[in-house]
Amino acid sequence: MVAGRRELLGFASAGLLAYAVDLALFTCLRGPAGLDPLTAKALSFVAGCSVAYTGNALGTYRHLGRPRGLRPCAVFFAVNAAGAAVQLLCLAVSHYGLGLTSQRADTVSGAGVGMVLGTILRFWGTRTLVFRPGDEPERRTRSWNGTSGGRVGSWTG
Repeated sequence: MVAGRRELLGFASAGLLAYAVDLALFTCLRGPAGLDPLTAKALSFVAGCSVAYTGNALGTYRHLGRPRGLRPCAVFFAVNAAGAAVQLLCLAVSHYGLGLTSQRADTVSGAGVGMVLGTILRFWGTRTLVFRPGDEPERRTRSWNGTSGGRVGSWTG
């Protein structure tokens, strides 16, 4: 139970830091830098995902060992893109499907309901697809020559 709580707190901490980076960068790129909203959001999303991946790899899931290769990073970005799609889908259903077009309704559906559902998807995906418990590095129980560590050729080892 404590390990699960620690995992959830670590995931939430990495996510909050990533959200802060995403928001700050989006605000700077959109305002002073004068980029269009989609370019600014795409760049801030990549930066936020990078911070979240680093925080989870070096913090939350460090006990599983360092992820190897590009696959874990690519899957992490795909999981986060799916989480973002869930948020957009909630907003689209509320705004266009249900006709709830006020600022408050958009905030509740996109940043409220969508954020909760997207975060659940991100947590599940990060835990089961990116930093899988079965990916723990093998404990070193072998000797330098690849045997079990006992004396080579001995009846005892």
